[in-house]
Amino acid sequence: MSEIVGCFNQRAQKLLERHLASGFQKYILMLKGKSKRNHSTLIHEGRDLVTYALINAVAIRKILKKYDKIHYSKQGQLFKSQAQTMHKEILQSPWLIELMALHINLRETKDKPRKATALFNGCCLTFKDGKPSLACELFDSIKIDIDLTCSICLDTVFDPVSLTCGHIFCYSCACSAASVTIVDGLKETHSKEKCPMCREAGVYEGAVHLEELNILLGKSCKEYWEERLQMERVERVKQAKEHWETQCRAFMGI
Repeated sequence: MSEIVGCFNQRAQKLLERHLASGFQKYILMLKGKSKRNHSTLIHEGRDLVTYALINAVAIRKILKKYDKIHYSKQGQLFKSQAQTMHKEILQSPWLIELMALHINLRETKDKPRKATALFNGCCLTFKDGKPSLACELFDSIKIDIDLTCSICLDTVFDPVSLTCGHIFCYSCACSAASVTIVDGLKETHSKEKCPMCREAGVYEGAVHLEELNILLGKSCKEYWEERLQMERVERVKQAKEHWETQCRAFMGI
């Protein structure tokens, strides 16, 4: 299961890097011959990844269910729960969320035909009482519904980041919860710091920036996004100033 999730995460990350590449990074990809970013190529590779995730998710469920049936046990169910706790369940991957957001972003691109084959069926961004969620039906028995409200600031996640436990927060909120500044970033978080939701420790270092989701929310919540962007800029400038003042004082021995 670890190898399957690792393979999926690695391939999805590379696909999304190609889609988001710009400037010098785009030039490097062109030199490597990896700059095909048209709809058909992205969707074809994305579908392969989604199929890979589905096949393995369904297979694991059936194997564990069959094991319990044959051996009259609950070991398969316990193993499944343990795998979810250890974040080895492929449907928990933050890169699957990014593929869902990529699908919607490609589908809503104005200069492309809407008849193009989709990555998912029934995947959409919905709002209930002003609160967004990402919903998707991957299979008859597999449905995903992801709440996109930050449990710290209680607003729509801005510059979202997924911790290794699977919980999603605004990047600035995650930094605050981890007791680090935005300048230092989550990689500087102490390993003892815990997720505000599940209280699991060591979940910040491997956090994933959800860039496709950030693009999707920015297009779908324009007024809120502009307002939040201004607030974040002020806060980041403030923290950067405080950071460098502290560094200067330390350097001068004050």
